[in-house]
Amino acid sequence: MRIKDRNFISVKGLKSEFERLKNLTNFSVKQIPFSQLDSWHFEEDSGNIVHSSGKFFRIEGLRIETNFRYPGFWEQPIINQPEIGILGIVTKIIGGVRYFLMQAKVEPGNVNIFQLSPTVQATKSNYTQVHKGKQPLFLDFFLNGSKAKILVDQLQSEQGAKFLRKRNRNVIVEIDQEINLPPNFYWLTLRQIKELLAIDNFVNMDARSVLSCFPLTAQEGDGIYTKSQIASWIQGLRSKYKCQTESIALKDVRGGWHIDDWQISHESRTFFSIIAVSVKVEGREVRSWSQPLLKPSNIGMVGFLTKRIKGVLHALVQAKVEPGYINTCEMAPTVSYSDPEQRLKSGQLPPFAELFIKATPEQIKSSVIFSEEGGRFYHSQNRYMIIEVGENEELEIPSNYIWMTFDQLLDFTGQTSLVSVEARTLLSCR
Repeated sequence: MRIKDRNFISVKGLKSEFERLKNLTNFSVKQIPFSQLDSWHFEEDSGNIVHSSGKFFRIEGLRIETNFRYPGFWEQPIINQPEIGILGIVTKIIGGVRYFLMQAKVEPGNVNIFQLSPTVQATKSNYTQVHKGKQPLFLDFFLNGSKAKILVDQLQSEQGAKFLRKRNRNVIVEIDQEINLPPNFYWLTLRQIKELLAIDNFVNMDARSVLSCFPLTAQEGDGIYTKSQIASWIQGLRSKYKCQTESIALKDVRGGWHIDDWQISHESRTFFSIIAVSVKVEGREVRSWSQPLLKPSNIGMVGFLTKRIKGVLHALVQAKVEPGYINTCEMAPTVSYSDPEQRLKSGQLPPFAELFIKATPEQIKSSVIFSEEGGRFYHSQNRYMIIEVGENEELEIPSNYIWMTFDQLLDFTGQTSLVSVEARTLLSCR
């Protein structure tokens, strides 16, 4: 295969390349008042923030009532993006080694401008060129089934506390033909990607989500519960827990939410706010635009508690209810919360959170800060941790938690909207 050497690169070389790109790229993101948004506006009747094309996404209100452990009733803004986009990675065996085609991609909400991204990362509005920009490169491998062999094709959910029933196709396709790569695209091995996953804010959320669907580790042993027992557990909880949602006008959202010229925010200064930004960037399908973004108030905390049971490593999986999930609850990490400092001050930590706070260096198997979706969130970050406690550690396990092996969790990613995006990120770190 004849490809220029720059498309095969060491981890050290790629880190230097990202720094070079950041220094060379003309990129700016500036918060603006909502009145300066171009092609976006507040709907007259509802106050919802919408695009003039009726595409992309909208910011609307949501009313929630649940019998899970949250307050029983509340209202909030939420992103409604009904389109199913494509998150796709091209893979190829080169010289007997499997490589994955990744790109350095700019997103307006990224904390560090460039992050390692899938080969293709596009909403339907993007790849049907509603923005009148260029079509994403290599898109045809994912739209034309005759051009590549499909290895993974799954509909996966995203953050259920911030998106209303959002899903994307997570796709991995294998090719055998030669392709010419443009700048900012690189062939990387799984070993290299795993090394990059240990670096804060280097691999983006979409790449982590897609890679989590591909088996990265060998089978470690049988779990203490069978697949049917786990399936029965999650279905039972989906029947037990209720989460009734109703879309409402954004202007009618109550419970401490306020709208001014510059942001939509909560009076407690927690949760998140909605802001407007103006973006100028080189190397995108469109070089300048404005849009709303969701801005979190804190760096969140996400983690799997692990333990060896009968010699086999298990992760403690939570069935978690979030209002934007299609099926009430999904398999989520042991802990997943957005306001660590406030929870610690108030003494209202979720189950098992204290084990992560007090984890010793020997117990911490992985700890890295990752950015979330940079196309919809502004500087949204979570600390992702995997910790391991001793085999003899006695833990009281609530009914909405269960021990599973990582291989079992990987198996369940093959089912639509069952394993949360946070759990998939931690799977990719294994």
